[in-house]
Amino acid sequence: MSEREQSPQDMDLVTGARTPAGSGAHGYAAPDESYYTAPQYSTSPVTLRRPDGVAALLLILAGIAAGISLLMQWVRDNERTGWDLLLRGLEDLERSVGEVFRSGFWQPLAVILGGGVLFLLGLLMIVPARTHRFLGVLALLVSLTAGAGVLVPFARAGWDPSVFDAGLWTAVAVAGLGLLGALKGMLTGPRYGTLAPQE
Repeated sequence: MSEREQSPQDMDLVTGARTPAGSGAHGYAAPDESYYTAPQYSTSPVTLRRPDGVAALLLILAGIAAGISLLMQWVRDNERTGWDLLLRGLEDLERSVGEVFRSGFWQPLAVILGGGVLFLLGLLMIVPARTHRFLGVLALLVSLTAGAGVLVPFARAGWDPSVFDAGLWTAVAVAGLGLLGALKGMLTGPRYGTLAPQE
């Protein structure tokens, strides 16, 4: 076979050396390319953005429990519902902050309004993020405030559960669910993985 009859695939144009056809040798690379193509995705671990479904569920349930407590009586032999206590607490708060603490109506305010905040934080937990620890810390502070709004009435009643009605027990659920959701959000660290290749 003459050199004119040789196929371009059989000869290296730079060195003039012949390359056997079908040998699997690398093709020619442009100045800005290499023989070995790098993958179009990262193989090193990266922090993945994801929602925290469990924490979100717990905090949303805490908010729902706060809403349910508005419809129930908190103290036996007292027809005031949680809604009545909330309105009275807001009236005292309009007068002054000291007044709402002197009257003791800060306690239903802490539980009911705190439950509303926990509900919103639960919705934010659904938004994908690298970590939800900041939201977990906020939820912890709100839950502890709601817990204080539950423990103080119990302490003043001498820890006698017969004094209270279903409304206050629902308030206990607000603080408990909020605390669990806050801890879940705080203690769940970031998740690492690799990016999928782009097609």
